[in-house]
Amino acid sequence: MTASAPKPSICVYCGSRPGADPAYIEAATEFGTVLAREGWRLVYGAGDVGLMGAVARAAQSAGGDTFGVIPSHLMQLEVGKRDLTRFVVTENMHERKKVMFMNSDAIVVLPGGAGSLDEFFEVLTWAQLGLHAKPILLLDTNGYWGPLTALVDHVIAQGFADASLRNFITRVETPEAALATLRERLLASG
Repeated sequence: MTASAPKPSICVYCGSRPGADPAYIEAATEFGTVLAREGWRLVYGAGDVGLMGAVARAAQSAGGDTFGVIPSHLMQLEVGKRDLTRFVVTENMHERKKVMFMNSDAIVVLPGGAGSLDEFFEVLTWAQLGLHAKPILLLDTNGYWGPLTALVDHVIAQGFADASLRNFITRVETPEAALATLRERLLASG
């Protein structure tokens, strides 16, 4: 990446709930802070609740650029965070995911539920099909993603995917480790 190149945009998929472990909110807050301090843009689901709200508020507090994308039907449920640097309302979930993906250089998945899993598997499938080469990181706070990676290993062991599927996923334990991995993968390739 040259000095004049734009700073990376990092798409964060995460829960609209805080989760049972306070470490999830702490990690989301820390990740939003380190992204902003790095000068990188946060691209996320535009909610002001759960881990989504924590990562966005932290990025904003640290002076970061924030790009939120929310479908109109979730404006109330996810409390659309209108004070972002850029706030986009889409008609549906498919458009939301497309806008988030198209406006990012890498994906980091924090703990979350079915929506986060949907987003993760979609970008993983696209990578497997050769449709993109963006890094996909799982921020594995307190081992949250262990069962998911075990499932991926099971899928491979049962012959439904090649072992190369693992190569598209990088597990990191801390926000700082995520940032270091992103620096290595994004800045070295630019």
